[in-house]
Amino acid sequence: MCRNIKRLRAPGHLPSDEELHDAALQFVRKISGFRVPSRANRIAFETAVGEVAGAARTLFQSLESAGDRHPVSS
Repeated sequence: MCRNIKRLRAPGHLPSDEELHDAALQFVRKISGFRVPSRANRIAFETAVGEVAGAARTLFQSLESAGDRHPVSS
């Protein structure tokens, strides 16, 4: 769907707020069909961008890589 959104996950690197905002902005533009929202829709548009970026930040902070896992001793 959004092929032009670049992958932000990289080993040892959390995406910056700017990277998350830019990806969220592209996503909201794509699903809303608006490149630039009207003045009447600006707050809803900007709120959606902030929420998508926040959800992505939560995702990245919660992800584990194989190297992060600790063996369970029995």
